[in-house]
Amino acid sequence: MPVPRATGRLVRTAMVAGLITAPAMIGQAAVAAPADDPGFARLATVPVYLNSAEDQETVAEISAVSTDGKTVISTDSPGERLGFLDISDPAKPKPLGTFPLRGEPTSVAVFHDFVLAVVNTSEDFVNTSGELVVIDLKTRTEVAKHDLGGQPDSIAVAPSGKYAAIAIENERDEDVNDGEIPQQPAGFLQVIDLAGQPADWKLNQVAMTGLAKVAPSDPEPEYISINGKNQAVVTLQENNHIAIVDLKTKKVVKHFSAGQVTLKGVDTEEDGTIDQSETITVSREPDGVTWIDDNTFATANEGDYVGGSRGFTVWNRNGKVVYDAGNSFDRLAAAHGLYPEGRSDAKGTEPEGVAFGEFGGKPVLFVNSERGNFVAAYDVSKPKDPKFLQIMPTTNGPEGVTTVPSRNLLVVSSEEDLPDDGIRASVTIFQYGDKKSAFPTIRSAYEPGQRKAPISWGALSGLSPVPGQPDQLVSITDNVYTPTRLLTIDTAQEPALVNSELTVTKDGKPVGYDAEGVAARAGGGYWIAVEGDGTADKPNLIVRLDAKGAVQEEIPLPAEVAANVTSNGFEGVAVTGDNGTEQVWVAVQRELKGDPKGTVRIGRYSVADKTWAWLGYQLDAAPAGAWVGLSELVAVDDDTFAVIERDNQRGLKATVKKVYTFDVPASIGTGLPTVAKTLAVDLLPLLQADNGWVQDKVEGLGIAGNGQVYAVTDNDGVEDATGETVFMRLGAADKVFNPANGGGAGGGEGEGDGDGGGLPVTGASALLIGGTGAAVVAIGALLFVRARKAKLRFTA
Repeated sequence: MPVPRATGRLVRTAMVAGLITAPAMIGQAAVAAPADDPGFARLATVPVYLNSAEDQETVAEISAVSTDGKTVISTDSPGERLGFLDISDPAKPKPLGTFPLRGEPTSVAVFHDFVLAVVNTSEDFVNTSGELVVIDLKTRTEVAKHDLGGQPDSIAVAPSGKYAAIAIENERDEDVNDGEIPQQPAGFLQVIDLAGQPADWKLNQVAMTGLAKVAPSDPEPEYISINGKNQAVVTLQENNHIAIVDLKTKKVVKHFSAGQVTLKGVDTEEDGTIDQSETITVSREPDGVTWIDDNTFATANEGDYVGGSRGFTVWNRNGKVVYDAGNSFDRLAAAHGLYPEGRSDAKGTEPEGVAFGEFGGKPVLFVNSERGNFVAAYDVSKPKDPKFLQIMPTTNGPEGVTTVPSRNLLVVSSEEDLPDDGIRASVTIFQYGDKKSAFPTIRSAYEPGQRKAPISWGALSGLSPVPGQPDQLVSITDNVYTPTRLLTIDTAQEPALVNSELTVTKDGKPVGYDAEGVAARAGGGYWIAVEGDGTADKPNLIVRLDAKGAVQEEIPLPAEVAANVTSNGFEGVAVTGDNGTEQVWVAVQRELKGDPKGTVRIGRYSVADKTWAWLGYQLDAAPAGAWVGLSELVAVDDDTFAVIERDNQRGLKATVKKVYTFDVPASIGTGLPTVAKTLAVDLLPLLQADNGWVQDKVEGLGIAGNGQVYAVTDNDGVEDATGETVFMRLGAADKVFNPANGGGAGGGEGEGDGDGGGLPVTGASALLIGGTGAAVVAIGALLFVRARKAKLRFTA
């Protein structure tokens, strides 16, 4: 359905005798009740630089957990070391330092009280070498070292404790012949008999040449899992092949191609549009693998060489496909705002790691999305029909995933480290139980197997109420995506539901703006704020749209102001008045050149006479190495506004994420009068509440017609960002924006009474007058009293 038209007109009166109760909306979707089923809660997200130094590049690629479930050991390849975390209290992990190695660790496992680290010591891609380093976990001392005869990739220990197996990949050089294989030397499998002391362990090579149809002379074993029968399933990713090795006899007993799959309904083009309607045929090229039971295993089909089927497959040991995820993994990502459109021409969500464990009596399969930054959990009680359970967001590049069923824990290690972007490699701890993570707080409708693609969304910039629809908000996408779209959000659902979309057009064609704010007009249509880059070719604009999203008018800044705007321009828009009294207000994110330091501008454009007036707004002091600016503007009433003031920091460095209010002074129109601001809500505790990586871009704030206040983060379309979107329910407007009623710095979490508590709400509900006008049906809360100004207003 299209975005609901902004119908209705602001009706003002000096006094209203009573409150009209809102009837139920006909055809409104049922409110989703909170799930009572147990699930996984995110307990902690720990940047691994805490084990070393903040200014060092660090990685957490693959993790293992001690047999008592209290210590996490992760590989740090660029640091040539292992990192340790104490998770005795999984909600409060403690850094335990590092262990230096003589090369790059590629994987790690635990056997009794020993840590087994496989280390790449190769000089180059031809002269390959590696070693197995055995470390006493209690004393942190090396007790044995074994030459592996090549470059290792992964290690696994058998549940029986009798064997370990190491994939010696001898990976190809991607700069030689465009990465074509074969390239020598060939990879193989090392099987270790774990009898006796570590120094006495025996290593046995198992050749894997001659198996695959793709480059049979150059097998590149990637990942291993061992079942209860001491059989190792091994993925040969670049060869698109899978082998099963009997560890007792050291022989390949089964092998088969991973095959191809035709994917219908996926996005295959990197073009700024998530269009999940295209078709490709690709090789699976599996990476991660795990046994589900002794006869069934699952692979994550990441792709590397020429393939990647964007999902996972369940197999029996004879090579028969029991289940294939098809397009559902990519579509789950899109429904949760986590689809990486920039990878559409490659491998989409790029599932890489898999793990298995029993939780709450259920066999559960976990699949990592390296590019979508999440883990998806599936009930595999029936392997031929996995049931989707939950998506769990992580930081960037989740590579390793480890289950600890004895403590109901899931450990995910993420390898991408981008200090300049505020992204750090980390370990995330989840726990199974009665309490689930808050994520997702917003999504669109989709269930695996559904034929219709979900509404894709992300990069939500700005929020506005929808007149006539008290539980609905509208948001807008910024230039991460093209064309620009208006998205409606149903707040009556929990999580909030993105339930319709409308493409913005200009001259009859879809158009892309860097839209950073949206405000519904009382008379129909919208104003949007478009951020420029400080050049004449891309100016800051306020743009008027009709109810169908068609551009009616583009209004630039006055030339003398536009000349001083930097690349951080318009970041919010609000509307007051109607017809001849309509005024459009904008927030400029950063200081203009020549303005006082720390002072940004709030602009007012009077539609009738096409004139601009300006206010000054003094920002909070910026943290060291950061900046602070405005990212949203909301009209609380005709002369009271709320803004989001935030820094550009993420994670542990995030400091300023606040909502302030200010009143418009009578002196507006003369010079640059500075407003007095009042703190309404500190959003930082809400952003920290689900124990994830704190988001930087809180860019949406809105008062819906139901009188409730909402805020939302912009996830940057999963570009150099975790991609997680946080939709916050701040409570009733009178409590959020009136400290005397329980708001202020500590407010914002109450549900309130749902009627706006007496505050005027821009664009609230419409009055529907039928017949001769004798009958009036009110939809939403109609009476709003703003106590601290002793005003009464009737908003429709």
